[in-house]
Amino acid sequence: MRILWSTTRRLNSRNEALILSTWLLCSPSAPSATLVTDICIYTMLTVEDDEFWEGVLPVEFGELPALQDAVTVVGYPIGGDTISVTSGVVSRIEILSYVHGSTELLGLQIDAAINSGNSGGPAFNDKGKCVGIAFQSLKHEDVENIGYVIPTPVIMHFIQDYEKNGAYTGFPLLGVEWQKMENPDLRVAMGMKADQKGVRIRRVDPTAPESEVLKPSDIILSFDGIDIANDGTVPFRHGERIGFSYLVSQKYTGDSAAVKVLRDSKILNFNITLATHRRLIPSHNKGRPPSYYIIAGFVFSTVSVPYLRSEYGKDYEYEAPVKLLDKLLYSMPQLQMSSLLWCLRSPLCLNCFNKVLAFNGNPVKNLKSLANMVENCDDEFLKFDLEYDQVVVLRTKTSKAATLDILATHCIPSAMSDDLKN
Repeated sequence: MRILWSTTRRLNSRNEALILSTWLLCSPSAPSATLVTDICIYTMLTVEDDEFWEGVLPVEFGELPALQDAVTVVGYPIGGDTISVTSGVVSRIEILSYVHGSTELLGLQIDAAINSGNSGGPAFNDKGKCVGIAFQSLKHEDVENIGYVIPTPVIMHFIQDYEKNGAYTGFPLLGVEWQKMENPDLRVAMGMKADQKGVRIRRVDPTAPESEVLKPSDIILSFDGIDIANDGTVPFRHGERIGFSYLVSQKYTGDSAAVKVLRDSKILNFNITLATHRRLIPSHNKGRPPSYYIIAGFVFSTVSVPYLRSEYGKDYEYEAPVKLLDKLLYSMPQLQMSSLLWCLRSPLCLNCFNKVLAFNGNPVKNLKSLANMVENCDDEFLKFDLEYDQVVVLRTKTSKAATLDILATHCIPSAMSDDLKN
């Protein structure tokens, strides 16, 4: 582990500081045009002894740079052990896909070389102020020196979120999927007037606060009083335009936003409380060990991106089963979440990897409810109803006896994770 750089900021009376560090754990790659990044962990840390801060000069944050502004990236990329400095210019400012965050936020594209190990290093402007953090690059045989930087507005949002809530709550998202309205025939069919612009809602996340007021086929005309164009963009700086999700990302979890929509040719105004996005397959375990429950060689757990990465490797988006990738990329969470099933080696094991829908005729709400039902079951059989009309049936007495042998064979200390024991 190597802390590349740090910047301090006094927070309240607790004398806490922001330490932006890079843990060089891995550098994934893929066979086609791919966004590649080290795993960077940015967190709030503090020290007990105030002498630590003596003689420390904090890095100053600068404003969001403009196109063609010069930037210098500092870090420890592959190819040597000493510090490396590369320079370039800002070539693009737009909403980017953050690979490991599985989210889309404001980002800077620069032409300075960013290689494995650069992630977490600061990007300075020509005045020596930090304008962002290098975190990923584009790898393809037809491109050169396309790197990406997390800009200071995103960094400041992280800091101010901590100051406001005492913890990181994340970036809120509007819980909808939408499509552009650039097709004039589509606009007419949706009842839009010639002077009306906006985007059409395709789907609404049923677990999001927006589901109480927004409906599919609503046309979002404006967000917080800012009109949305038919391509989904809003005015930015100096005549530039940017995706309207930028406006949402400037908010904090729990903030309210005014949304104007067109529904059945009528304009409606709603005041929506924003929340963080809840994914069907979560991107992170938030530092906690995964939850699991084992019975007779079957392992029940909620599938997550860390699991897919560990099971199918860095190219899990190509190697994982299609039905899992479909849930990862396109499925929305439901009000009643259920678990997913896969197997360890066991004489009783069947070759299946599927979503659990019900146990002995009772719907499965989550992993804990499933574990409780199985542990308290006195029926002769354990019957698991799975997706695609598959059924797994085990004899209760035999299965519970076999579980002890399975745990011993695989050196597993417990049949369930600690969070399910409470």
